[in-house]
Amino acid sequence: MNHDLSFMALVLHADPIVQGVMAILVLASVTCWAITVEKVVRFGTLRRAARNFEAAVKADALLNAVKAGEGIQGAILVAAAREKRDGMDAGESRYEFRVRLEMVMRQAMAQQLRQVEPGLPFLATVGSAAPFIGLFGTVWGIMNSFTAIAGSNDTSLAVVAPGIAEALFATALGLVAAIPAVVLYNKFSTDLGRLAQRFNVAINEAARQFSRTSAPQHAVRPHAEAGQ
Repeated sequence: MNHDLSFMALVLHADPIVQGVMAILVLASVTCWAITVEKVVRFGTLRRAARNFEAAVKADALLNAVKAGEGIQGAILVAAAREKRDGMDAGESRYEFRVRLEMVMRQAMAQQLRQVEPGLPFLATVGSAAPFIGLFGTVWGIMNSFTAIAGSNDTSLAVVAPGIAEALFATALGLVAAIPAVVLYNKFSTDLGRLAQRFNVAINEAARQFSRTSAPQHAVRPHAEAGQ
């Protein structure tokens, strides 16, 4: 007897439990790729923002960047401008004022970068759980195959092969979902860390420029200046 071992036949002829496992894995894979497209766009925007922020800091043009900035660089510079308007506290050195500026700028940066994180835990979950979900479908399918063998009293390969193929297809789907999810999660996590590092370096110089242009001379203590 000929058996149809095409992908569609493997899905349609599989046990309902195995079909459910396959559906979960396909849905997880599609969701992972949808998250990937969204993250690629978001990270592209963040990289452009990092370049613009670094260019504004290098050109000492932060005041113009505050007026024209938007997105993460705008949030960082608006937070710094708000803190700058409040001015230095009584008895506060320029160095202490600079540290305060860095803190509010980093807080604004962290808040903006956290908006990129949704979806990354899902990638990590799929990467770790999908192989085991597929393995469950495989074990269930093979168990049903051996049960069918016992019921038919026929141990020929033609009887066993379709059920085992359906079961192994579930494992293949699990790997298809898991491998890209792991790779993409690691990539996006690394990219997020690198972007944070780039912004932190630029923020350090931006805080120095803001504190230099706003600190009154009488408030600068010599020992604080020497520490810079």
